[in-house]
Amino acid sequence: MTTFQDDIEAVQALKERYGSGWDSINPEYVARMRAQNRFRTGLDIARYTADIMRRDMAEYEADSSLYTQSLGVWHGFIGQQKMISIKKHLKNTNKRYLYLSGWMVAALRSEFGPLPDQSMHEKTAVPALIEEIYTFLRQADARELDLLFTQLDEARVAGDDTAVDFIQSRIDNFETHVVPIIADIDAGFGNPEATYLLAKKMIEAGACALQIENQVSDEKQCGHQDGKVTVPHEDFIAKINAIRYAFLELGVDNGVIVARTDSLGAGLTQKIAVTNAPGDLGDQYNSFLDVEEISEADLGNGDVVIKRDGKLLRPKRLASNLYQFRPGTGADRVVLDCITSLRNGADLLWIETEKPHVEQIAGMVDRIREEVPDAKLVYNNSPSFNWTLNFRQQAYDLLVEQGKDVSAYDRDNLMSAEYDDTELARLADEKIRTFQRDGSARAGIFHHLITLPTYHTAALSTDNLAKGYFGDEGMLTYVRDVQRREIREGIATVKHQNMAGSDIGDNHKEYFAGDAALKAGGKDNTMNQFN
Repeated sequence: MTTFQDDIEAVQALKERYGSGWDSINPEYVARMRAQNRFRTGLDIARYTADIMRRDMAEYEADSSLYTQSLGVWHGFIGQQKMISIKKHLKNTNKRYLYLSGWMVAALRSEFGPLPDQSMHEKTAVPALIEEIYTFLRQADARELDLLFTQLDEARVAGDDTAVDFIQSRIDNFETHVVPIIADIDAGFGNPEATYLLAKKMIEAGACALQIENQVSDEKQCGHQDGKVTVPHEDFIAKINAIRYAFLELGVDNGVIVARTDSLGAGLTQKIAVTNAPGDLGDQYNSFLDVEEISEADLGNGDVVIKRDGKLLRPKRLASNLYQFRPGTGADRVVLDCITSLRNGADLLWIETEKPHVEQIAGMVDRIREEVPDAKLVYNNSPSFNWTLNFRQQAYDLLVEQGKDVSAYDRDNLMSAEYDDTELARLADEKIRTFQRDGSARAGIFHHLITLPTYHTAALSTDNLAKGYFGDEGMLTYVRDVQRREIREGIATVKHQNMAGSDIGDNHKEYFAGDAALKAGGKDNTMNQFN
């Protein structure tokens, strides 16, 4: 027996228990409402989606072609429409997640207005957005099921038993729009206790996976900006532990921690690590510092020195009171960061790179897997990369390596439109098309995400609409480029009243008031023009 039928029978039993006072309660209506509200709390969502992620991670380990993907969203509606689109075009949500981007929270959801990605936004904005996204996804469930219930009622009235059975099977096997969210907790917004408290709020809102980076909280920068400052491993491990404790306290035992390292582009540290013995973790961290050997006589006022192998070493200290790492040590620090994170509770890795290059990523992952064979990455297919230029340069270098004539190309000017219809551009575009597949097969990338694609798509579509609507084309711009396409391509938002829940409300009115219900969806509703 299905859950739907179980609910009908359970409510029928309640009706019999409570007697005539419940005569107006229809058990099937209750079952419908329960089906439309499968997830009662954010913790229900977090536990459900954590299990999905763990299953997907195991499947990826067995077959690297089974990678996962997500797009960053900054509003519940954007996340909802993304998942509706995925179900419409791809028929299921398998291995398709959502990403909550700290960058977009800062830029679009802060009460201060647009902010850079430097952890200046209200930390409460992050769990609030998680809750908002899942509210919209649950509403998408309710809407789609409501459409099925309406079809079921119509089939029953028509006496079409075949249609009734078919629609009922779709209801019984309904796939939810609720999918895992990987949520950005930045550098933890403070000390480990602050990280723990925020993590709890994010998990309670529904997050099953939290991504945390090894930058300092008070000097945090976007991964694609300069001036990044890392923390010693012990500091980072404490925050990983804080997140794990938050998951376990709330009963989300399968919660996923993504440890991000910014060391490839971060040349600074705020602290010299504590070390108790040569070769320990603190000593390894300090070994990357840019130092000069001095004698005791060379010590100046306030100098900080490290003693190693009987030598006095003075780390290079900047006017900002930060210490500098030796140039060229980024990849080595990344490898150490990743191995250390995995050995101390992280489940997945995130390596911020300066360009999308499969072999560069793979070179670091190969070294990590020598120590942790099942290491897996979350990778940021970032809009901060100039993908066209980067891959055309990679294609250029490949042609040179193959001994091909590249005299027709200027490597420093490959972004130019004059190259769009060339062998090189086609080769580059094909490498972009297969980047996810290639990166997952070669570089251990379990999850591909784009942090802020919908920031850019919203800007582009608004620009196109504004350009025409306020220009000579006027209303034609909206009708031709938006509404006509919505109708012909079956975009759900063309019936925006339905999308906002008007039909659900009408059905609820009928549940509650019967024939006395005043409905919005009558013959005079203009949405009927889109039937």
